Amino acid sequence: DFVMSYYDDKRSSLCDIFGTQDIEITSDWLRVGKMRYPVLDDVIVLLEKRYQPPRVRERLSNVASGGVTTDQTRDFSESVQFSFGRQWQSFAEIMPEHKVEFDDYFDLVDIRQLGLKRCADLGCGIGRWSYFLAPHCREIVLLDFSEAIFVARERLRNQGNALFFMGDLSALPFRHGFSDFIFSLGVLHHLEQDCLHLTRSLAPYGKEFLIYLYYALDNRPKIFRVFYKFMDSTRKLLCRVRNERLRQLISHLLVVFAYWPFIALGRIASLFGLGHHIPLYEFYHDKSFRRTRQDAYDRFFTSVEQRVSRADIAQLRDTFSQIEISSRAPYWHFRAARN
Repeated sequence: DFVMSYYDDKRSSLCDIFGTQDIEITSDWLRVGKMRYPVLDDVIVLLEKRYQPPRVRERLSNVASGGVTTDQTRDFSESVQFSFGRQWQSFAEIMPEHKVEFDDYFDLVDIRQLGLKRCADLGCGIGRWSYFLAPHCREIVLLDFSEAIFVARERLRNQGNALFFMGDLSALPFRHGFSDFIFSLGVLHHLEQDCLHLTRSLAPYGKEFLIYLYYALDNRPKIFRVFYKFMDSTRKLLCRVRNERLRQLISHLLVVFAYWPFIALGRIASLFGLGHHIPLYEFYHDKSFRRTRQDAYDRFFTSVEQRVSRADIAQLRDTFSQIEISSRAPYWHFRAARN
């Protein structure tokens, strides 16, 4: 029997994204030229088999081919893929705080100008930012290399202008210039490759960009950097934990015994106008326990974390014609454009 594919009415978009008219789509696979990509729960799987999460690989075990096959081994962190896949399945809901954070990230973007544009969320996780942006743009591409992409599909179930890909943003099979506006928030600093190099490597694929990389605390008192070194040492130990129940327990304890004491101290300091001098206070003082715990999970169970200064970001002008760095938190998110 004929089964309707989610992508039946999106063939022209797929042709434009991949840069070819030689495309065929069914409910189970997408053929682009000689390549054949599985479609699983409306997610187009671009990853070749050796880079697929084990559960995805198992579900696709009877599929003849699964993504691009190359002889070259890329820098690919299975541990990061595992961690973020687990994180976004555990914290799968869109929280009220996410809308506030969305507004903070997109303070440099005139969303009214996106109505006729294709946007791309690279490293989308559960699609929490796309959830708010999708109604304002013509089309939105969501891509993640972990199982979080299946959660994103559910979160945007009612958004008919979305396309979903399980893929590696450092090895995109899309044509250059496929997107008018690309955003990648809190992603590139968790990958094996240098995050500034990865930012530069995205330039050919879009026209405008919104990027957030963890900042090097270069606008903070020295106590922040001392605190960070201790927390980073703790992260390097905890990221080895794989048991999910233990991860949930540890993230809970981190909030109670690490985050909350500093938040409480910050509330007292804020009475004297000194709250911004207390680590963790500025971002977490108005966050729920669950939102804070999600961030604790995010920070302490990833094996890779890079940080960049405002000066580092300014050096990206060697690739982008415009760089605008927000002076507001989260530091230092920035908008970039190329000619």
